[in-house]
Amino acid sequence: MSQTDTQTAETLGFQAEVKQLLHLMIHSLYSNKEIFLRELVSNASDACDKLRFEAIDHPELLEGDGELRIRVEFDKAARTITISDNGIGLSRDEAIANLGTIARSGTREFFSQLTGDKQKDAQLIGQFGVGFYSSFIVAGKVSVRSRRAGLPASEGVLWESDGQGEFSVSAIDQEQRGTSVTLTLRADEDEFLSGWKLREVLRRYSDHISLPIQMLKEEWDAEKSEQVTKDEWETVNQANALWTRSKSDITDEQYKEFYKHVAHDFEDPLAWTHNRVEGRSEYTQLLYVPKRAPFDLYDRDARRGVKLYVKRVFIMDDAEQLLPAYLRFVRGVVDSADLPLNVSREILQESRDVRAIRDGSAKRILGLIEDLAKDKPEEFTEFWSQFGQVLKEGVGEDPANKDRIAALLRFASTQSDSPAQTVSLADYIARMKEGQDKIYYLSADSHAAAAHSPHLEVFRRKGLEVLLLSDRVDEWMLSYLREFEGKSLVSVAKGGLDLDALADEEEKKQQAEIAEAFKPTIERLKTALGDRVKEVRATARLVDSPACVVVDENELSPHLLRMLKAAGQDAPDVKPILEVNPQHALVKRLEAQSDEAFGDWAELLLDQAMLAEGAALKDPAAFVKRMNALLLNA
Repeated sequence: MSQTDTQTAETLGFQAEVKQLLHLMIHSLYSNKEIFLRELVSNASDACDKLRFEAIDHPELLEGDGELRIRVEFDKAARTITISDNGIGLSRDEAIANLGTIARSGTREFFSQLTGDKQKDAQLIGQFGVGFYSSFIVAGKVSVRSRRAGLPASEGVLWESDGQGEFSVSAIDQEQRGTSVTLTLRADEDEFLSGWKLREVLRRYSDHISLPIQMLKEEWDAEKSEQVTKDEWETVNQANALWTRSKSDITDEQYKEFYKHVAHDFEDPLAWTHNRVEGRSEYTQLLYVPKRAPFDLYDRDARRGVKLYVKRVFIMDDAEQLLPAYLRFVRGVVDSADLPLNVSREILQESRDVRAIRDGSAKRILGLIEDLAKDKPEEFTEFWSQFGQVLKEGVGEDPANKDRIAALLRFASTQSDSPAQTVSLADYIARMKEGQDKIYYLSADSHAAAAHSPHLEVFRRKGLEVLLLSDRVDEWMLSYLREFEGKSLVSVAKGGLDLDALADEEEKKQQAEIAEAFKPTIERLKTALGDRVKEVRATARLVDSPACVVVDENELSPHLLRMLKAAGQDAPDVKPILEVNPQHALVKRLEAQSDEAFGDWAELLLDQAMLAEGAALKDPAAFVKRMNALLLNA
């Protein structure tokens, strides 16, 4: 590129409070120094896109060179980095108007003038006018040499500034169209005077740029013990963004390789979805469901999320605002056409466009999981084993999709002896007995505790299926999931047992007679147990066990109370209801006891019921003493 300074420079003032604005930008808008390279490369890409569009109607603007590209060079001795392009370039007036007015966007102005298919096809990146000034994060001086395509070589322009309030504009001779931005680095920014460093930053932030970004090749010189620059250009970016390409042009292998890059994972993903959304909000999403859960999956405070791009410009990693928390295992990319390039995490929290992306992404992922459940049951089983507990959080967190999430839930049940969670709510409803109008469940500390609970005895006798819940999230989830497809969910360990619809008249009559005859024993038990229990009553839910404890319908379950206490939370003191099986041999033995021994038998009955429920006894030593005494007297 040949250029010569010709005329005396004209010094002009910026049209904004530059010092204040630059300080704000460096310390607030941009989170790291490397961003300057992204911004300048994006500007260069825009310049090439502008030329491409103008050349459709005016091919002479290409000046016989239609191979558009961006080049990055550095000079250790001069302490400079140069980013150049052979795009549309700037005239003198454009340099003053666009570079001399901070926060004016030439790209935005150009874009507004496009119509029809040209506007749809525009690959324009810079939609705001501050990015160029990110140069001053690392540079003490910035020089811009440019000539607009179609103008004679003598009408080149040199723009220079130290960012302190003034800039100079000079006319220069420049044969090559396009723009060259040279940054003279500050003394403490030596890290960027490295080919390796520049390549690493370019690959991280600019792989998405559809134009080749070139740097001079470097080879190791053993004699000099340093990298030596060659006279050959090489492309350092992939020159395309995977998510911007048509799905038909991308192989499964390419999708998998991109996942490994974006998720820092060595395994292939379980599934993915790639979509372009148009309408009120425009964005592209390429989202993946991993095969394995990360070690910190259950740490809700850990920062995680998808990568956010705006018009192929990398904005941030871990943009957790783009997905609800219960989908925090999802990895991938969201590329928005509506968000500003200087978007921050604070702006993300407030943006209507972000809410639209989050809602759309949640629906896409749920659709992807539904497809697995329907068409690939083995893969869905793998998914559920890794992420099922996290997905359950969505029942409470995402009211709009609660029904879809509920349909995806899987549980263990009394249908099998396996602890595997394979039964859906739809499966349960399909197997319901005639006359059954409720979905019965039981929650416990473990699957074994649930499977062997005395509460299940009458249900097993009648052939009624009960869902067995043992995940820590289940109790919280059930406070939001009260029904499914018109069938209410009912705990078999809460409230009274309502199986009248499934009992014949003879059975009802027999139960009533037994309860009436047992009333004196009930009163004796109430007196003996005192304030340890809320109520004592005869039960029809037990077959093989003498007693069990239940709580009222609207009270916290013993299982939830234990979890709250274990977590150090203040838990209310919920007194249990003791339900006794009048036909059990132990209870009949109890009835025959003298008043003196009756109290110990009653206490023992309650303690056994509490232990079967998984509760910790308040006085285990007293329980052992009573048990030993009764064993000796047996």
